[in-house]
Amino acid sequence: MDPSSLDTGFWLTTGAILFLLVLSGFFSGSETALTAASRAKMKSQADKGDARAETAMKVTEDSERMIGAILLGNNVVNILSASLATALLTRVFGDSGVALATLGMTLLVLIFGEVLPKTYAIANPETVALRVAPVIRALILIFAPLVTIVRTLVRGILRLFGVRTDPDSRILAIREEIMGAISLGHSEGAVEKEDRDRLLATLDLSDRTVEEVMKHRSEVEMINADDPPEKILAQLLASPHTRLPVYRGDTENILGVVHAKDLLREVGRIITPEGDDALTLTDLDVLKVARKPYFVPETTDLDDQMRQFLKRRTHFALVVDEYGALRGLITLEDIIEEIVGDITDEFDVTRDHTFKATEAGDYIVDGAMTIRDLNRALDWSLPDAEANTVAGLVIHEAQTIPAEGQVFSFHGFRFEVLTRRENRITRLKVRPL
Repeated sequence: MDPSSLDTGFWLTTGAILFLLVLSGFFSGSETALTAASRAKMKSQADKGDARAETAMKVTEDSERMIGAILLGNNVVNILSASLATALLTRVFGDSGVALATLGMTLLVLIFGEVLPKTYAIANPETVALRVAPVIRALILIFAPLVTIVRTLVRGILRLFGVRTDPDSRILAIREEIMGAISLGHSEGAVEKEDRDRLLATLDLSDRTVEEVMKHRSEVEMINADDPPEKILAQLLASPHTRLPVYRGDTENILGVVHAKDLLREVGRIITPEGDDALTLTDLDVLKVARKPYFVPETTDLDDQMRQFLKRRTHFALVVDEYGALRGLITLEDIIEEIVGDITDEFDVTRDHTFKATEAGDYIVDGAMTIRDLNRALDWSLPDAEANTVAGLVIHEAQTIPAEGQVFSFHGFRFEVLTRRENRITRLKVRPL
């Protein structure tokens, strides 16, 4: 080592290298912070009037341009610092200075230019992002022409290999990102199971159709318009439902929907006439108080159907298929139950669509229980794309209507048919394999 080489130029070059290392750390930390920061948190702060958060939102809008500018600056300072170190140490130590510069700069860049700033940024992403956003925004404007050229070149190369970039993919993936964050929060113990179920069910409404949650026509209670008024009134009073469809002749011929309150109001008018005309219960006309039926297609998604219920100020709709045939009915309560679970009151009939665990680890499941409810209750992942109920899933996979005692294994579960009534599977024994 030549002492005469430690002149002013040596110390200026050393200072320049240290400054470039600081810039390298700045770029590395900025990249990590801006990519890891939650845009939702920054949007919340921006809405409260935080100018730095608003700047950070603008910077991260075009992530490709942001990354391009940061990487351009980072590579320039890293290459320049390595070049200066090589020249400096070669002048001091001769030919061995190249090896010393390579080793020394690798360690310095790794520790102070990469690991240290990125570790700090990943621990405090939003704080760092707000601090660096104004500087990065200025750099994006300065490097814009060069970044545009590089981005065009990169996209062209990727296109040669059949890869096409979608600038809207991040926006379209927000919903999946939210659902993933909720599931991850539950697996880590930060989100309760009930909260997870409600949040995911709310996000799922647009992916589920009326057909999946409606009450099937075989379970729909109806009023025959040709029945005597006394029978109609007794049926309505005994029913746990406040709204019942009214048909005449054929159950496909729905003439209206009668509300218990409307019918009782009409009964009150008949038995307490205001004028001199005496009326009896035989004069009751159920069609006079029946409201116009509201029909919806079975393919309507639940989110849209809920909006229609709120817009029309009604809670009851009859579901038809593509040929106009009655499939069932759906209420606003059915949709809400998809989010919060079963809603029962003192007039509801106790549902048998439940399950119970055995000491052997099996579950006795009602065949009409929906796959979604079973998955939600037991944290299972049975597919519900081809069937809505557990019995329907077994029939779909077996490609036949199984007999009692038959056993099937699919999707990681063992299904045993316990009871069957005509063509319906009423009870099964299910166990994870």
